[in-house]
Amino acid sequence: MIHSRERENGLLLAIDTCGAAGSAALARVQDGRMIVLSEASLASRECAAGLVPAIAGLLRQANCTVGTLDGVVVVHGPGSFTGIRVGVATAKGLAAARALPLLAISRLSILADAGSTDCAALDAWRGQIFVGQRVAEGWQERLVTAGEFRVAENALQLPERVAVCEESVAQLLETLAEESRVVRVAAPGAAQALEFAKQRWLAGEWDDASMLDGHYLRGTERGTESRAGTAGNQE
Repeated sequence: MIHSRERENGLLLAIDTCGAAGSAALARVQDGRMIVLSEASLASRECAAGLVPAIAGLLRQANCTVGTLDGVVVVHGPGSFTGIRVGVATAKGLAAARALPLLAISRLSILADAGSTDCAALDAWRGQIFVGQRVAEGWQERLVTAGEFRVAENALQLPERVAVCEESVAQLLETLAEESRVVRVAAPGAAQALEFAKQRWLAGEWDDASMLDGHYLRGTERGTESRAGTAGNQE
């Protein structure tokens, strides 16, 4: 069990391989602040072969080892199916091998936080988008088709501001959701995941690594992720 004093000065590794590019980052929590020590980027096609060497490089740069880690943060989707599998499997393997606490974070939640919005959207391909939105019940995520914006009696309504990091999604929303203003932000990575996860880490709100799976958000799946949607800087 990691006590509160240890959590306030822990060494954390974050993994994000959900998007067009992957990344890993190392940070130390010092007196409640998240200080990123280093970050490594990976092209999406290099994640499977390059993620573990990248993590090893980050640890070497910081004169650390896997044995000195105190926890692991993983962005578990939505996004690339293969990328999610690679990132989640690696994070779970590290957590299991060293009995480390594991935190899983939604990429949509990080994106909304980056844009200081209550809603975010990501490309789901084939004319679909992933949408995360703060609602009365918490944080809800779903897979949306372009047609859902056009059905008059049940047309999808988005908040006034929607954070996006892909131009394809920005153009789609500007065409289909004219009542919403697109907030363009840089694609989030592992470093942003660490900052977003800080409050959950300090509170000791970890996930069960044995039960964790990728957050694929496919088909008719609907989910409410209140913890993932309320972490980070937003209140």
